[in-house]
Amino acid sequence: MKQANPNLLSRISLAIGSFFTIIFDSQFAARVQALRDGSPLNEPSAQAAPASPQPVVVPLREAAPDAALQLLGLLQREARFIDFIQEDVAAYADADVGAAARVVHEGCRKVLRDNFTIGPVRDEAEGSRITLPAGFDAAAIRVTGNVVGQPPFKGSLTHRGWRVVETRLPRLAEGHELRIVAPAEVEL
Repeated sequence: MKQANPNLLSRISLAIGSFFTIIFDSQFAARVQALRDGSPLNEPSAQAAPASPQPVVVPLREAAPDAALQLLGLLQREARFIDFIQEDVAAYADADVGAAARVVHEGCRKVLRDNFTIGPVRDEAEGSRITLPAGFDAAAIRVTGNVVGQPPFKGSLTHRGWRVVETRLPRLAEGHELRIVAPAEVEL
């Protein structure tokens, strides 16, 4: 089955969604950790194998929004992230958008560096030829292209991946309203 490599925005969306799901869903985090360790998942075994494979239905639960709202507030404060994303940039010249993107990029980078330690999933250089053995961590490595057969797989590393090594979000004062990610400003 041929899969297209996801674009940068798709990868960012996937990474952020996975990040927050791991933080707020301990069962999901345990399953990811088990996959990464190559351990069998703690799922009840079936008495008899069904004639045809049944789709696995993973129950979803709502994630608490606190850390996501806190991060969004930090991105707005340091990078005016929400202002930039909410703006319709189609009417602006590329040079103007580029100048604004530079400011947003600098602020977002500061938020990431101040609040997270992030490292690569793989240490090899992008473009390197690698072999994925049987039992490789499918949560940490997505195999794309013409995926046929069973591992070991040989291919080129197109993206090293990212993992959060440490999180250092600021502590919150009692009663802090996280849903206000940017207060209204009134100049007198």
